Amino acid sequence: MKRFLLGTAALALLTACQPASEAPEDQAAPAAETGSAPASTADTEAAGTPDLGDWGIETQHISDDVHPGDDFFRYVNEGWLDTTELPAGFSSFGAFTELYLRSEERIEGIILEAAESDAGDGSLSQQVGDLYASFMNVDRLETLGLDPARPGLERIAAAQSHDDIAALFGAPGTDSIFGAGVGRDPGNPQRYIVSIGQSGLGLPDRDYYLREDERFVEYRDAYIAYISDVFGMIGMDNGAERAQAILDLETAIAEIHWTRAESRDRVATYNLMSTDELNGYAAGFPWDAFLTALDFADQEEVVVRQNTAIQSLAQLFTEIPVETWRDYLAFHWMESHRNQLTPAFYERSFDFYNRTLSGTEEPRPRDRRAIQYVNGSLGQAIGQIYVDRYFPPEYKAQMEELVGYLREALRERIETLEWMDDATRVEAFDKLDKFLPKIGYPDIWPDYSEIEIRPDDLWGNAERISEWFRNDSRERLGGPIREWEWFMSPQTVNAYYSSTANEIVFPAAILQGPFFDPYADPAVNFGGIGAVIGHEMGHGFDDQGSQSDGDGVLRNWWTDTSREQFDARTDRIVAQYEQFSPVEGMNVDGRLTLGENIGDIGGLSMAWRAYQMYAAEHDVPEEIDGFTPDQRFFLAWAQVWRNVRTEDSLRAQLLGDPHSPAQYRVNGVVRNMDAWYEAFGVSEENALYLPPEDRVSIW
Repeated sequence: MKRFLLGTAALALLTACQPASEAPEDQAAPAAETGSAPASTADTEAAGTPDLGDWGIETQHISDDVHPGDDFFRYVNEGWLDTTELPAGFSSFGAFTELYLRSEERIEGIILEAAESDAGDGSLSQQVGDLYASFMNVDRLETLGLDPARPGLERIAAAQSHDDIAALFGAPGTDSIFGAGVGRDPGNPQRYIVSIGQSGLGLPDRDYYLREDERFVEYRDAYIAYISDVFGMIGMDNGAERAQAILDLETAIAEIHWTRAESRDRVATYNLMSTDELNGYAAGFPWDAFLTALDFADQEEVVVRQNTAIQSLAQLFTEIPVETWRDYLAFHWMESHRNQLTPAFYERSFDFYNRTLSGTEEPRPRDRRAIQYVNGSLGQAIGQIYVDRYFPPEYKAQMEELVGYLREALRERIETLEWMDDATRVEAFDKLDKFLPKIGYPDIWPDYSEIEIRPDDLWGNAERISEWFRNDSRERLGGPIREWEWFMSPQTVNAYYSSTANEIVFPAAILQGPFFDPYADPAVNFGGIGAVIGHEMGHGFDDQGSQSDGDGVLRNWWTDTSREQFDARTDRIVAQYEQFSPVEGMNVDGRLTLGENIGDIGGLSMAWRAYQMYAAEHDVPEEIDGFTPDQRFFLAWAQVWRNVRTEDSLRAQLLGDPHSPAQYRVNGVVRNMDAWYEAFGVSEENALYLPPEDRVSIW
């Protein structure tokens, strides 16, 4: 049998394609769950055997009792689900975590080598090694105590007016009811612009303040206790009273906020205003003081995202006494710096945010968190070393060929869509042709050499790193578009689609097993990484990505007829997913998860067609261990999403994560594909059966 190029291709998962809640508690970007890492790719390749099972699937976990048509997720993964336990430090665990931990081992080696080197000041090794040393120097942190935090607390305490508070909102390291950042202008992607959006909550989502379920009342009570304890730890009296006032304030903010589903709407969140118009539209807030503190005072235009919420928050700002804002800022100042202070602050924060809100019983050891911290702070510096060691140049070519198969499958699908008219089809082809895949690592690396990193100054290191990124972001304004720029490091186990750049980005770390395997059956690779790469491509054509054209411009390139047909199909997906209830009293939010569900359904369909194209050109086995190629393809998809998690983290996912829970990323998808019914003999007698007329196929 001819071995497939997928042997060293990639798993492509958008930031949005992997649940953010699966990340370790201190991981800056969504990355993983956890468990003992499987054997390294090098070891596996040397042995010439797949990472998982004899041909890429761990068949020992397949159920003897569950019919595929009743619960395909459990049918494929029953043995694994029944025997897997959550390790320390994580609230969920699955295949992503194993891949993350493999990368973490490699990152650890890079960091420890740097820590032991005698590299000169400003070198990558010196910066990485000294940042790690500063995080691990607990004795130094204990000696310093509250001293590093005091200047910030004093600045907050000195605020006497609402103008002073607004300036603090824009100062480094402080929280704000408004988020502000620099990105490409959705209406004109050839320039950068400042966007302003709603912010200001300390709990994970607005619903944590507003739901009256018993568990959410308990969350709020625990939040008050945590805030009160923080005030006690920094020597401020009346902690319980201050904490209640902060909860009341944040509840008022939550009542104003748009929902996450509403905030997904790219048209509704694109409100271009001059700064003069902003001052009139959201009157009452000292915008000049805020923008000056952010170094955006010279900007003439901004994008106002949740415009009505921004307007109401500006009014709320004037109604809240300065004293309450000072307490709000003081608490969040301490919380946001939990890693740079004595372990006691981290442990109390962990107790609330991880143990209470997520069900994570204990934190990871400090050396593991140090690796996460350094990697999250200087990821591109580590990435340069990572790709030299672990990303052979030929991987790029193999990945490009794989993307080519998926591109052709999508092209064929667009060509034959019965619901899309020719005028819209021309625009869809243009967008597909302009898709830009970025693979492995950037062609140009950011220059961190000016950042001063000291082995005994964790707080100062964090401030100087933050200042570098703040200045770098500011420098984008008025400058040329950085086509080379990546927003994930090469060692990040994830991927993303950018609508303004019309690009799909696959960091090097996802080019390894267990999702992709050089010795696995090709059907398994297509059902694993092929499907999730298709998912990435599908984000350009989901309910939101489809509102930008091939050049990244936010504009309506659809005829009314085609958009109506598209919306009718997406409404059916929403209705399907809103029937799913993994926790009593809570259902999947079909609107919040719509883009990811479209990506899953379309991505798996694209990958299945791509595999048919591949199989027509290559010699592939008809049957392995009694499983046909189509069966092996679907088994791989279910294996990719195997996952266990705490009930608390599942609640958080339902409220704030645009992904459906793992079991529905399997069962909710396959039941819409005719090929799955045929592969496993699923009939109307089975629980997952949908009549053909109820199955949804978009892409």
